[in-house]
Amino acid sequence: MSRKLFFLLGAFLLVLLHPFEVSPITLKLNESQFSQLLHSLEAEGCQACHNGTNIEGLGQVKQYLNKYGYYPEGVELTDEFNDQMETALKKYQEYSHLKVTGTLDSSTVKEMMIPRCGFPDIIYKNGTFGKNGNESTSHLVAHYAFAPTRWSVYKTHIVYTFSSSVQAVDMRTLRAAFSQAFQRWAEVSHFTFEEARVVMIPDIVIGFHRLDHGDGYPFDGPGNTICHAFPPEDGRFHFDADESWSTSPAESEYDLESAAMHGIGHLLGLAHSQDLNAVMYRTLYPGTIKRDLTQDDIDGIRALYSNHQNTVTYVCNILGWF
Repeated sequence: MSRKLFFLLGAFLLVLLHPFEVSPITLKLNESQFSQLLHSLEAEGCQACHNGTNIEGLGQVKQYLNKYGYYPEGVELTDEFNDQMETALKKYQEYSHLKVTGTLDSSTVKEMMIPRCGFPDIIYKNGTFGKNGNESTSHLVAHYAFAPTRWSVYKTHIVYTFSSSVQAVDMRTLRAAFSQAFQRWAEVSHFTFEEARVVMIPDIVIGFHRLDHGDGYPFDGPGNTICHAFPPEDGRFHFDADESWSTSPAESEYDLESAAMHGIGHLLGLAHSQDLNAVMYRTLYPGTIKRDLTQDDIDGIRALYSNHQNTVTYVCNILGWF
Protein backbone atom coordinates (compact mmCIF):
# COMPACT_ATOMS: atom_id res chain seq x y z
CA MET A 1 0.00 0.00 0.00
CA SER A 2 1.27 3.50 -0.85
CA ARG A 3 2.68 5.90 1.75
CA LYS A 4 -0.09 8.36 0.82
CA LEU A 5 -2.78 5.84 1.75
CA PHE A 6 -1.01 5.08 5.05
CA PHE A 7 -0.96 8.82 5.81
CA LEU A 8 -4.68 9.20 5.07
CA LEU A 9 -5.56 6.21 7.25
CA GLY A 10 -3.41 7.60 10.07
CA ALA A 11 -5.12 10.97 9.89
CA PHE A 12 -8.52 9.25 9.85
CA LEU A 13 -7.64 7.31 13.02
CA LEU A 14 -6.49 10.47 14.82
CA VAL A 15 -9.87 12.07 14.18
CA LEU A 16 -11.74 8.99 15.42
CA LEU A 17 -9.62 8.60 18.54
CA HIS A 18 -9.62 12.29 19.53
CA PRO A 19 -10.88 12.40 23.14
CA PHE A 20 -14.01 14.32 24.07
CA GLU A 21 -14.72 15.69 27.54
CA VAL A 22 -18.30 14.77 28.35
CA SER A 23 -20.53 14.75 31.41
CA PRO A 24 -21.67 11.48 32.94
CA ILE A 25 -25.12 10.08 32.50
CA THR A 26 -26.86 10.02 35.86
CA LEU A 27 -29.93 8.00 36.80
CA LYS A 28 -31.74 10.36 39.12
CA LEU A 29 -34.80 10.24 41.35
CA ASN A 30 -36.28 13.71 42.03
CA GLU A 31 -38.12 12.31 45.03
CA SER A 32 -39.16 15.50 46.85
CA GLN A 33 -37.62 18.33 44.84
CA PHE A 34 -40.94 19.78 43.69
CA SER A 35 -43.25 18.46 46.42
CA GLN A 36 -44.10 21.90 47.82
CA LEU A 37 -44.73 23.30 44.34
CA LEU A 38 -46.94 20.33 43.52
CA HIS A 39 -48.97 20.92 46.71
CA SER A 40 -49.48 24.57 45.72
CA LEU A 41 -50.54 23.66 42.20
CA GLU A 42 -53.06 21.11 43.37
CA ALA A 43 -54.46 23.63 45.85
CA GLU A 44 -54.67 26.59 43.41
CA GLY A 45 -55.28 24.88 40.06
CA CYS A 46 -53.08 24.95 36.95
CA GLN A 47 -54.83 27.99 35.49
CA ALA A 48 -52.72 30.17 37.83
CA CYS A 49 -49.50 28.86 36.23
CA HIS A 50 -49.46 30.38 32.79
CA ASN A 51 -47.49 32.97 30.86
CA GLY A 52 -47.28 36.35 32.61
CA THR A 53 -47.57 35.14 36.20
CA ASN A 54 -45.00 34.89 38.99
CA ILE A 55 -44.91 31.60 40.89
CA GLU A 56 -42.75 30.86 43.89
CA GLY A 57 -40.51 27.92 43.02
CA LEU A 58 -40.74 28.40 39.26
CA GLY A 59 -37.01 29.12 39.11
CA GLN A 60 -36.44 25.58 40.37
CA VAL A 61 -38.53 24.23 37.52
CA LYS A 62 -36.49 26.31 35.08
CA GLN A 63 -33.32 24.81 36.54
CA TYR A 64 -34.72 21.33 35.89
CA LEU A 65 -35.69 22.21 32.31
CA ASN A 66 -32.27 23.79 31.77
CA LYS A 67 -30.47 20.69 33.13
CA TYR A 68 -32.25 18.42 30.67
CA GLY A 69 -31.89 20.70 27.67
CA TYR A 70 -35.30 22.37 27.33
CA TYR A 71 -34.47 25.84 28.69
CA PRO A 72 -31.67 27.85 27.03
CA GLU A 73 -28.31 28.46 28.66
CA GLY A 74 -27.33 31.93 29.85
CA VAL A 75 -30.86 33.04 30.77
CA GLU A 76 -31.69 34.14 34.31
CA LEU A 77 -33.74 31.48 36.08
CA THR A 78 -36.30 33.64 37.89
CA ASP A 79 -39.78 32.86 39.19
CA GLU A 80 -41.37 34.75 36.29
CA PHE A 81 -43.41 32.73 33.80
CA ASN A 82 -42.24 34.11 30.44
CA ASP A 83 -42.34 33.15 26.74
CA GLN A 84 -39.19 31.00 27.06
CA MET A 85 -40.77 29.09 29.92
CA GLU A 86 -43.93 28.44 27.90
CA THR A 87 -41.87 27.19 24.93
CA ALA A 88 -39.75 24.95 27.17
CA LEU A 89 -42.82 23.48 28.87
CA LYS A 90 -44.49 22.71 25.54
CA LYS A 91 -41.40 20.89 24.33
CA TYR A 92 -41.09 19.00 27.63
CA GLN A 93 -44.75 18.03 27.56
CA GLU A 94 -44.45 16.86 23.96
CA TYR A 95 -41.36 14.80 24.74
CA SER A 96 -43.03 13.35 27.86
CA HIS A 97 -46.23 12.35 26.04
CA LEU A 98 -48.28 14.79 28.11
CA LYS A 99 -51.02 17.14 26.95
CA VAL A 100 -49.17 20.08 25.34
CA THR A 101 -50.55 23.20 27.04
CA GLY A 102 -47.53 25.37 27.85
CA THR A 103 -48.89 25.75 31.39
CA LEU A 104 -47.38 24.27 34.53
CA ASP A 105 -49.92 21.78 35.83
CA SER A 106 -49.69 19.02 38.41
CA SER A 107 -49.24 16.26 35.81
CA THR A 108 -46.17 18.03 34.42
CA VAL A 109 -44.64 18.50 37.88
CA LYS A 110 -45.34 14.86 38.74
CA GLU A 111 -43.49 13.83 35.56
CA MET A 112 -40.48 15.85 36.75
CA MET A 113 -40.47 13.97 40.07
CA ILE A 114 -40.19 10.42 38.75
CA PRO A 115 -36.92 8.41 38.49
CA ARG A 116 -34.96 9.31 35.39
CA CYS A 117 -31.54 9.42 33.78
CA GLY A 118 -29.73 12.73 33.98
CA PHE A 119 -28.48 12.84 30.39
CA PRO A 120 -30.20 15.75 28.52
CA ASP A 121 -33.24 14.85 26.46
CA ILE A 122 -32.80 17.83 24.14
CA ILE A 123 -29.84 19.89 23.03
CA TYR A 124 -30.78 23.59 22.77
CA LYS A 125 -28.63 25.42 20.23
CA ASN A 126 -28.91 28.78 18.48
CA GLY A 127 -32.54 29.31 19.42
CA THR A 128 -33.75 25.96 18.05
CA PHE A 129 -34.33 22.59 19.61
CA GLY A 130 -32.59 19.48 18.34
CA LYS A 131 -32.85 15.86 19.40
CA ASN A 132 -29.48 15.50 21.14
CA GLY A 133 -27.96 17.31 18.19
CA ASN A 134 -29.11 14.76 15.61
CA GLU A 135 -32.30 16.33 14.34
CA SER A 136 -33.88 19.78 14.27
CA THR A 137 -37.36 18.43 14.96
CA SER A 138 -38.91 15.83 17.19
CA HIS A 139 -41.47 14.74 14.58
CA LEU A 140 -39.61 11.54 13.73
CA VAL A 141 -40.53 7.95 12.98
CA ALA A 142 -37.45 6.79 14.92
CA HIS A 143 -37.30 7.81 18.58
CA TYR A 144 -33.70 6.91 19.43
CA ALA A 145 -30.92 9.48 19.82
CA PHE A 146 -27.13 9.54 20.10
CA ALA A 147 -24.64 10.67 22.73
CA PRO A 148 -21.85 13.09 21.69
CA THR A 149 -19.26 10.32 21.19
CA ARG A 150 -19.00 6.73 20.01
CA TRP A 151 -16.40 3.97 19.97
CA SER A 152 -13.65 3.94 17.38
CA VAL A 153 -14.44 2.38 14.01
CA TYR A 154 -11.97 -0.42 14.79
CA LYS A 155 -13.29 -1.15 18.30
CA THR A 156 -15.66 -4.10 18.15
CA HIS A 157 -14.54 -6.23 21.13
CA ILE A 158 -15.08 -4.54 24.51
CA VAL A 159 -13.53 -5.81 27.73
CA TYR A 160 -15.17 -5.00 31.07
CA THR A 161 -14.28 -5.52 34.71
CA PHE A 162 -15.62 -4.82 38.21
CA SER A 163 -13.95 -2.60 40.78
CA SER A 164 -15.97 -1.44 43.78
CA SER A 165 -15.04 0.46 46.92
CA VAL A 166 -18.16 -0.91 48.66
CA GLN A 167 -19.55 -4.44 48.49
CA ALA A 168 -23.25 -3.76 47.78
CA VAL A 169 -24.05 -6.79 45.59
CA ASP A 170 -22.33 -10.16 45.73
CA MET A 171 -20.00 -10.80 42.81
CA ARG A 172 -21.86 -13.86 41.57
CA THR A 173 -25.09 -11.86 41.21
CA LEU A 174 -23.26 -8.88 39.71
CA ARG A 175 -21.42 -10.96 37.12
CA ALA A 176 -24.56 -12.84 36.09
CA ALA A 177 -26.63 -9.66 35.69
CA PHE A 178 -24.03 -7.93 33.54
CA SER A 179 -23.21 -11.03 31.52
CA GLN A 180 -26.85 -11.27 30.49
CA ALA A 181 -27.14 -7.53 29.85
CA PHE A 182 -24.03 -7.44 27.65
CA GLN A 183 -25.23 -10.53 25.78
CA ARG A 184 -28.51 -8.82 24.88
CA TRP A 185 -26.64 -5.87 23.39
CA ALA A 186 -24.20 -8.20 21.60
CA GLU A 187 -27.08 -10.01 19.90
CA VAL A 188 -28.27 -6.82 18.16
CA SER A 189 -24.97 -5.02 17.48
CA HIS A 190 -21.53 -5.61 16.00
CA PHE A 191 -19.96 -5.60 19.48
CA THR A 192 -18.73 -8.56 21.50
CA PHE A 193 -18.07 -8.33 25.25
CA GLU A 194 -15.78 -10.18 27.60
CA GLU A 195 -15.00 -9.92 31.29
CA ALA A 196 -11.32 -9.07 31.71
CA ARG A 197 -8.82 -11.72 32.64
CA VAL A 198 -5.66 -10.95 34.63
CA VAL A 199 -3.53 -9.76 31.69
CA MET A 200 -6.27 -7.74 29.94
CA ILE A 201 -6.78 -3.97 30.06
CA PRO A 202 -10.51 -3.21 30.50
CA ASP A 203 -12.43 -0.72 28.38
CA ILE A 204 -15.29 -0.49 30.90
CA VAL A 205 -15.05 -0.48 34.71
CA ILE A 206 -18.22 -1.15 36.72
CA GLY A 207 -18.46 -0.58 40.45
CA PHE A 208 -20.41 0.38 43.56
CA HIS A 209 -19.38 3.44 45.57
CA ARG A 210 -20.65 5.84 48.23
CA LEU A 211 -20.74 9.64 48.31
CA ASP A 212 -17.55 11.25 46.90
CA HIS A 213 -15.84 8.46 44.99
CA GLY A 214 -13.30 10.44 42.98
CA ASP A 215 -14.95 11.08 39.60
CA GLY A 216 -16.22 14.58 40.35
CA TYR A 217 -19.85 13.45 40.62
CA PRO A 218 -20.39 12.36 44.23
CA PHE A 219 -23.38 10.25 45.23
CA ASP A 220 -25.78 11.56 47.85
CA GLY A 221 -27.01 8.61 49.86
CA PRO A 222 -30.41 6.91 49.45
CA GLY A 223 -32.63 8.47 46.80
CA ASN A 224 -31.70 11.14 44.30
CA THR A 225 -28.72 10.01 42.18
CA ILE A 226 -28.62 6.21 42.04
CA CYS A 227 -26.01 5.56 39.32
CA HIS A 228 -24.11 7.21 36.50
CA ALA A 229 -22.20 6.19 33.39
CA PHE A 230 -19.98 7.99 30.91
CA PRO A 231 -20.27 7.89 27.09
CA PRO A 232 -17.49 6.41 24.87
CA GLU A 233 -14.63 6.03 25.28
CA ASP A 234 -14.54 6.85 28.99
CA GLY A 235 -16.01 3.54 30.10
CA ARG A 236 -16.94 4.25 33.74
CA PHE A 237 -20.23 2.94 35.14
CA HIS A 238 -20.89 3.64 38.83
CA PHE A 239 -23.77 2.58 41.10
CA ASP A 240 -24.67 4.22 44.42
CA ALA A 241 -24.03 1.60 47.09
CA ASP A 242 -26.52 3.29 49.42
CA GLU A 243 -29.43 2.29 47.16
CA SER A 244 -31.24 -1.05 47.36
CA TRP A 245 -30.33 -3.25 44.38
CA SER A 246 -31.83 -6.59 43.43
CA THR A 247 -32.38 -8.92 40.50
CA SER A 248 -35.90 -9.60 41.84
CA PRO A 249 -36.80 -6.08 42.98
CA ALA A 250 -39.44 -5.22 45.55
CA GLU A 251 -41.30 -1.90 45.29
CA SER A 252 -38.47 0.02 46.97
CA GLU A 253 -35.61 -1.70 45.10
CA TYR A 254 -33.99 -1.04 41.73
CA ASP A 255 -33.52 -3.85 39.26
CA LEU A 256 -29.80 -4.27 38.71
CA GLU A 257 -30.09 -5.79 35.26
CA SER A 258 -32.51 -3.13 33.99
CA ALA A 259 -30.16 -0.37 35.11
CA ALA A 260 -27.28 -2.28 33.51
CA MET A 261 -29.14 -2.48 30.19
CA HIS A 262 -29.79 1.27 30.17
CA GLY A 263 -26.26 2.18 31.27
CA ILE A 264 -24.62 -0.09 28.68
CA GLY A 265 -26.62 1.70 26.01
CA HIS A 266 -25.07 4.97 27.15
CA LEU A 267 -21.61 3.38 27.38
CA LEU A 268 -22.03 2.36 23.72
CA GLY A 269 -23.03 5.87 22.67
CA LEU A 270 -26.82 5.97 22.77
CA ALA A 271 -28.74 8.84 24.35
CA HIS A 272 -32.42 8.70 25.28
CA SER A 273 -35.29 7.38 23.23
CA GLN A 274 -38.75 8.93 23.18
CA ASP A 275 -40.29 5.46 22.98
CA LEU A 276 -41.92 4.84 26.39
CA ASN A 277 -41.22 1.12 26.14
CA ALA A 278 -37.56 1.40 25.10
CA VAL A 279 -34.74 0.41 27.43
CA MET A 280 -33.22 3.79 26.53
CA TYR A 281 -36.28 5.78 27.62
CA ARG A 282 -35.26 8.18 30.35
CA THR A 283 -37.18 6.74 33.33
CA LEU A 284 -36.68 3.68 35.48
CA TYR A 285 -39.08 3.05 38.36
CA PRO A 286 -38.25 1.15 41.56
CA GLY A 287 -39.73 -2.33 41.59
CA THR A 288 -39.92 -2.61 37.80
CA ILE A 289 -38.03 -4.81 35.34
CA LYS A 290 -37.11 -3.44 31.92
CA ARG A 291 -34.49 -5.70 30.38
CA ASP A 292 -35.68 -6.49 26.85
CA LEU A 293 -34.48 -4.30 23.99
CA THR A 294 -37.25 -2.86 21.82
CA GLN A 295 -37.05 -2.36 18.07
CA ASP A 296 -36.25 1.30 18.69
CA ASP A 297 -33.24 0.37 20.88
CA ILE A 298 -32.07 -2.05 18.19
CA ASP A 299 -32.55 0.44 15.36
CA GLY A 300 -30.67 3.05 17.40
CA ILE A 301 -27.51 1.02 18.05
CA ARG A 302 -27.42 -0.18 14.44
CA ALA A 303 -27.90 3.29 13.02
CA LEU A 304 -25.23 4.71 15.33
CA TYR A 305 -22.57 2.33 14.01
CA SER A 306 -23.76 1.72 10.45
CA ASN A 307 -21.16 4.09 8.96
CA HIS A 308 -18.44 2.51 11.13
CA GLN A 309 -19.16 -0.95 9.78
CA ASN A 310 -19.23 0.32 6.20
CA THR A 311 -15.87 2.06 6.74
CA VAL A 312 -14.23 -1.07 8.18
CA THR A 313 -15.47 -3.12 5.23
CA TYR A 314 -14.18 -0.51 2.77
CA VAL A 315 -10.71 -0.29 4.36
CA CYS A 316 -10.39 -4.07 4.65
CA ASN A 317 -11.32 -4.44 0.98
CA ILE A 318 -8.55 -1.99 0.06
CA LEU A 319 -6.04 -3.92 2.17
CA GLY A 320 -7.21 -7.23 0.73
CA TRP A 321 -8.30 -8.59 4.12
CA PHE A 322 -11.68 -9.73 2.73
